[in-house]
Amino acid sequence: MRALVLAAGVGSRLRHYTADRPKPLLDVCGEPILGYNLALLAAAGFRDVAINLHAFPDAVRAYAGDGSRWGLRVTYSEEEALRGTAGALVPLADAFAGGTFAVVFGDNLAEIDLGDMLARHRAHGALATVALWRRDDVSQSGVAELDASDRIVRFIEKPAAGQTASHWVNAGIVIAEPALLDAIPRERPSDLGRDVFPALVERSPGLGGYRMSGGLWWFDRVEDYEAARSDDRLAAYARRARAAWR
Repeated sequence: MRALVLAAGVGSRLRHYTADRPKPLLDVCGEPILGYNLALLAAAGFRDVAINLHAFPDAVRAYAGDGSRWGLRVTYSEEEALRGTAGALVPLADAFAGGTFAVVFGDNLAEIDLGDMLARHRAHGALATVALWRRDDVSQSGVAELDASDRIVRFIEKPAAGQTASHWVNAGIVIAEPALLDAIPRERPSDLGRDVFPALVERSPGLGGYRMSGGLWWFDRVEDYEAARSDDRLAAYARRARAAWR
């Protein structure tokens, strides 16, 4: 199976830490964020992983190499101009057209059983399944409204106050079928949460949601990253993850 790890972001709000590296290479408990996401994919049976690049591409290549450290085959898709979280799939469309694939936001860390998410995706027959995490403040997230069978019936990117009662937000992991590629604009940059997910809600077989029970760590702001250093749950997750790939 194939996957794309999104690692092209500049990390402008973390300039104190990202002056010489992209956000996916920030250290968390002894390893870059990117390493944990590669290990997550390998544990779920993914073998071919593309990483998109923009900021500090040589640093990402130097760290991940050919992927053999994680039992993966890693290739790279360099973007001269950022394509967005959906547009990053456009140069890879031919390679990803052959079957189920995953997209992982490379600057988050998720405590998730990706194998179980993959099984749920297949059992429900969804066009795509989005990992969801319950968050109190949803104003800076993509928010999913779900029915009783966990089908996503509405998806709103960064809703205004009172626009939705849901607290289930996009956790940055998607499992999808090749038909998702047809919904991505080719002529401009595009975003999964803003451009693609809302358009797929009404399309059969639709979008599924996978409600996470584990932890999720964003590193969008300096205070997020610095708080992670004293997060015992993150430290325990990191120890388990590192042990699995060493």
